[in-house]
Amino acid sequence: MEIETARPDFWGMPEVAGKIAQELADLKNAVEFWYKAEKEIIDLQELINMEGKDENIEKELEEKIETLEKELRKEELLVLLSGKYDKKHALMTISSGQGGHDAEDFVRMLFRMYSNYFEKKRWKYQVLHEHFSEEPDGSDEAGGERGLRSIALEVETSFAFGYLKNESGVHRLVRVSPFDAKKLRHTSFALVEVVPEVEDVEMSEIELDEKDLKIEFSRSSGAGGQNVNKRETAVRIVHLPTGVSVSCQNERSQAQNREKAMHLLKAKIFNYLQQQKTKEKEFLKKRIEPSWGNQIRNYVLHPYKLVKDLRTGVEKTQIESIWEGDIDDFIEAGLSIKS
Repeated sequence: MEIETARPDFWGMPEVAGKIAQELADLKNAVEFWYKAEKEIIDLQELINMEGKDENIEKELEEKIETLEKELRKEELLVLLSGKYDKKHALMTISSGQGGHDAEDFVRMLFRMYSNYFEKKRWKYQVLHEHFSEEPDGSDEAGGERGLRSIALEVETSFAFGYLKNESGVHRLVRVSPFDAKKLRHTSFALVEVVPEVEDVEMSEIELDEKDLKIEFSRSSGAGGQNVNKRETAVRIVHLPTGVSVSCQNERSQAQNREKAMHLLKAKIFNYLQQQKTKEKEFLKKRIEPSWGNQIRNYVLHPYKLVKDLRTGVEKTQIESIWEGDIDDFIEAGLSIKS
């Protein structure tokens, strides 16, 4: 691969070249890790042989062992990420379910949680589309902002899909509603969907008939300059046979957004068809609704504070740290779920 990347015409096709360069970098990192680990183990052995001769050796030894264990744990997680698409980038959509304004606010909270997680990991991501409600939510806390009905993200880092795939499902929030004048406890739901970014060569197998597509155009609701906000550049496409829908508004022209939306739609449909071939076939015939009985994780803020994953049993009481992106325990436990 190094010989190939050294060719003068290697960057003639930037998209293909970029993927090869990324794969090479990943392989180099894997090899370098094991060389480094081997060297550190030899150093540890030397310290063990010196133990007892120097009283400071024991403390240094404990620190080095702890550091190496953490590094090995990270590598161990990569062993669990061996699925066909685990190395791919991820497309994530967060949508409001039952719960009205509370559910739309819950979408904002989950977006904050995941975006903080990505930033802690130094993962690159971009917002592809935001769908707001027509009216302000009326909450003093929200400052009169419109409710966020759904948001779509592209997470552009290796293994993003592998790490995030088990976040897919219904999330449930229980709290005293900031939208209720009587300050009563409310329950709301949001649906998180994660699919892999699929290679163009694989998506070429997906043929979409124009008559099966409902394409809508609207003005972009996000940043992007006067051209974006004054013209109908935002695109939404619905695949009528499956009900799968996607939206894109981050590009500057309608044509660019349509091309990106078609790419996302094919990725979602490709993922759906792949899953149809698995043991989940019967389960996927019924669309998961973001409502009672379907949740994978509960976020309870009242009368006590607890976030609990119903599949793995992992639970945490430090609610604010959750919103700040401290969800490694849930992500790592999710890797043990067979999907």
